[in-house]
Amino acid sequence: MAVSNLVKRIQDIMRNDAGVDGDAQRISQMTWMFFLKVYDAKEEEWEFYDRKYKSLIPDELKWRNWAVDDKSNNVMTGDKLLSFVNNLLFPYLKGNEIELGGKKLRFELSQDTPLKQRIARYVFEDAQNYMKDGVLLRQVINTINEVDFSEYKERHEFGTIYETILKSLQSAGNAGEFYTPRAVTDFMVQMIAPRLGESVADFACGTGGFLTSTLKYLEPQRVSPEDVDKYNNTIYGIEKKPLPYLLCITNMLLHDVDEPKIYHANSLEKNVRDYTEEDKFDIILMNPPYGGSEKDAVKNNFPAELRSSETADLFMDVIMYRLKKNGRCAVIIPDGFLFGTDNAKVAIKTKIFSEFNLHTVVRMPHSVFAPYTSITTNILFFDNTHPTTETWFYRMDMPEGYKNFSKTKPILLDHFKPVIDWWTNREEITVDEFPKSKKYSIDEIKSLGYNIDLCGYPHEEEEILPPQDLIKEYREKRASLDANIDRVLGEIMALLGEKDEG
Repeated sequence: MAVSNLVKRIQDIMRNDAGVDGDAQRISQMTWMFFLKVYDAKEEEWEFYDRKYKSLIPDELKWRNWAVDDKSNNVMTGDKLLSFVNNLLFPYLKGNEIELGGKKLRFELSQDTPLKQRIARYVFEDAQNYMKDGVLLRQVINTINEVDFSEYKERHEFGTIYETILKSLQSAGNAGEFYTPRAVTDFMVQMIAPRLGESVADFACGTGGFLTSTLKYLEPQRVSPEDVDKYNNTIYGIEKKPLPYLLCITNMLLHDVDEPKIYHANSLEKNVRDYTEEDKFDIILMNPPYGGSEKDAVKNNFPAELRSSETADLFMDVIMYRLKKNGRCAVIIPDGFLFGTDNAKVAIKTKIFSEFNLHTVVRMPHSVFAPYTSITTNILFFDNTHPTTETWFYRMDMPEGYKNFSKTKPILLDHFKPVIDWWTNREEITVDEFPKSKKYSIDEIKSLGYNIDLCGYPHEEEEILPPQDLIKEYREKRASLDANIDRVLGEIMALLGEKDEG
């Protein structure tokens, strides 16, 4: 099987279908089919190893029985295939009643239904069949069937295909927000160094990049059957949007996590005061969505001083409430969080520094997330061991020979080598009289009003940001400036008040 051009071939077929409009819909369309094929292969495994396993999907609706083309004249195609998908397959998987073989059937769930069977229902809650041409749909299905998921080698080789799909999200409009470059997730996992038996969470997991990197890191630690059980129970994710949720579930099944604890929900819709020890995790790895805003009802789930109109700020709150004692965290945050001195950001940063050990901030170069956004981002590393006494800042410069990262020249794990080398042998570094790496005490950070825009890039980039990014950056800078002015005025007024009293 030639995996390199499989996705391109599928997309080329879909471009001829009037019902599929744009890359995002093409990705969504092929993903539900990939899921059904992967899930069917997993069910065959479960049936083989567990004679008591009973599928909740009727035989007629199993991929192996309707999607495989046996080259006979009985294979479904055209209008018959479209009718089957739209009127039987999708309604059943969504939990609606259908009539099949003279019987009325419904995909029923109970409290005792195992998670690995529930997910087949969950992933189809918002899935859609966009294709309108049954002949083209048959061509897509036949192309997908070139991958044999019952073969271990081909299933893992499919990871190459799947990575292609995930990278395609970067150029699929807003869908790009769900993809974090693999080099970045691998670096963060390597620095956090998870151990088998620790719980790892991502509360806005997108397509599962951090969870996949974690599983890949833990694979060599699997030795005994008990290790396999620990491995299968390591990851936990929540994703709000249906497309990345479906992609993530499929991703976890491909990595042999049979019961992926991935939930289709909004992490911000629960009151943070209600979290108990059972809701906390050893490790949290995240790239929270930023630039968005939540309705007032969601903001009310947070203490008044921590409420913010910025989505990323609210996720920082969630992280602090859900990190176990002695737990570790790595989180990607835009520059606005560092220099922001509005009341909410200062309160959030005060809480981090006073209750957690924020030991390292890695400033990443621009265009890491291009073309989705040009906003510069940073990685915060902290743990729940003790209050911060000092914080190291390290500026990761653009690799030699690179002006920008792009689809053809993406960021690679090798580009993090200088950071990794510095990590274990930290020293202050100055380049052209500008600090590239420097340690700041908590007293210095407090004196700056928690403006931690430190060890930044000394030369302004010539690149002009897209209008929406530019507007957001200027708004954040204006809010920061206003807050600084208010703070200084407050200090002056306090001094004057003290002087008058004297």
